[in-house]
Amino acid sequence: MRVPFVKMHGLGNDFIVLDARKDSLPAMTGAAARALADRRTGIGCDQLVLLEPSETEAFRMRIFNADGSEVEACGNAARAVALLHGERARIETGGGPITLEPAQGGARVEMGTPRFDWESIPLAFAMDTANMPVGWAELENPAAVNVGNPHVIFFVEDTELVDLAALGPLIERDALFPKGVNVNVASLVGPDHLRLKVWERGAGLTRACGTGACASAVAAMRRGMTGRTVTVTLPGGDLVIEWRADETMVMTGPACEAFRGSFEWDDYA
Repeated sequence: MRVPFVKMHGLGNDFIVLDARKDSLPAMTGAAARALADRRTGIGCDQLVLLEPSETEAFRMRIFNADGSEVEACGNAARAVALLHGERARIETGGGPITLEPAQGGARVEMGTPRFDWESIPLAFAMDTANMPVGWAELENPAAVNVGNPHVIFFVEDTELVDLAALGPLIERDALFPKGVNVNVASLVGPDHLRLKVWERGAGLTRACGTGACASAVAAMRRGMTGRTVTVTLPGGDLVIEWRADETMVMTGPACEAFRGSFEWDDYA
């Protein structure tokens, strides 16, 4: 079975997009997603995105990390899908419904409302998620927020001085986070301007993370560090995050198509 794909990226966070909204595909497995994501023997990506029919929304978006694990949300992937779909749509994700629409040079995504209670992150036990009394090496007193997927955010003087490649996997798999966690280190570099690095659960260091940008911006707003609209600079470029009065997070930023191709399903199943 020959399967078409679209290779896309948002700020260098790259995706294989498979469209099964009209023509169904065999069931996606973690092993198949992992094989397709392999950069040496597959197509190569940070995440595989599968579009399927939905009973409640315009369509459903499923996301598989490079390690084959399925996750609830991906902001950069949502912008890429908005560009591919070509018009405003409310879609179903594992983290809840989101609304996306193309914008000049990229897309705007209404990411839903953040959740701060410890059970929604989730954490293993109750604590204040605005200023958690925990630490790993030099990273201490993080904030935690669920923005469709779980994030922990450490505010530091300089993100470049943090060895996130070493600390990220340690924190991601800590027993405090029963479902794992995305690890963010952020620094305030100007009025309403954050610099951010992200260790993504199941994917590792990434050039950009849309949900991480949302989580870090909202955590900074919650601590009174910024106003309600923040520019977040990641290694791949900038995203603008707004936290509206109705509690909805809105992310705006670039996305683009890289190329199209096809593969033989049995080679990766």
